[in-house]
Amino acid sequence: MSDDLSKFYAQMMAQGQEMAKALNPAFDPGKIPAMPNMADWMPTMPAELMEAFLGKGLSPDGLDAKTRLLVTLAALTVLGAQAEDQVRLTVRHAMVAGASPQEVAQVIAQMAPFGGVPAMTKAMELAQTEIEKQGEGSA
Repeated sequence: MSDDLSKFYAQMMAQGQEMAKALNPAFDPGKIPAMPNMADWMPTMPAELMEAFLGKGLSPDGLDAKTRLLVTLAALTVLGAQAEDQVRLTVRHAMVAGASPQEVAQVIAQMAPFGGVPAMTKAMELAQTEIEKQGEGSA
């Protein structure tokens, strides 16, 4: 980030904090809690519900829920780090819909030429975490 942009951003943040303090004198920017991981808030839908809403229930001659979720995972991988929570949730849903860890990894790896290696690596790390969590839950 350039010095000019950094200064502008710092001024903008300071002004925002001043406005918040004017509205709430007890406001302390140092005590703002970290944003929770949204993927942990969202429950994983049961396979039957996903199939009804995302798969053959939507279009009897179309894609099943697993395939739709793998396509979604591919698109989210290309988006990179801006879609971390969505990647986590989609991996969980894809696994419940019948995708194997190998299929999840292959879809993510296939996106490297489109989203870049850093985006693929980040998505692979997120997927691995979710796959390990799912393995712990079944043990």
